[in-house]
Parts: sequence; C-alpha cells; structure tokens
Amino acid sequence: IIHTIEENHKYYGHYHTAGVPGRNEIDESQELYDPAIMEAILKTGFKGVVAQEFIPQNRTNNGFDSLADSIRRCDV
Repeated sequence: IIHTIEENHKYYGHYHTAGVPGRNEIDESQELYDPAIMEAILKTGFKGVVAQEFIPQNRTNNGFDSLADSIRRCDV
C-alpha cells in the first residue's frame, strides 16, 4: 500500500480509510497499520481530504467513541 501511494500519489485527489478486514473500527485488530500509511501520505505533500469509513462494532455512544479513536490513530 505504501509503495503504491509513493508511486501514484499524483493521481489521487483524496484518500479513504477503512478497516481490513470488515470495514470495522481502525484498531489493533486490523491488518493495515494506519499511522504508517498516513505518514506515507503526508510525505507526498498531500493537503487534501482523508475520509474514514467504518461500521462500528462498539455501539457505545453511537460509534462516536470509535470515530474519535480512529481519528487519533490516523493523526500524524
């Protein structure tokens, strides 16, 4: 993923995150390490939008706690 970003970033207008597998919360159970991916995006000089998609499995606070945690994990 990081290599693809480095090689093709000039073609991307935005980025989109989601949990892998399952499109659930971005946490330690996921296959991708989002902080490293976000660092790679930042290094390209990207100044646009990174959207987050997930289906919260933790239903407390209607998923807002999970969203806040996902934002923290992607803040570089």
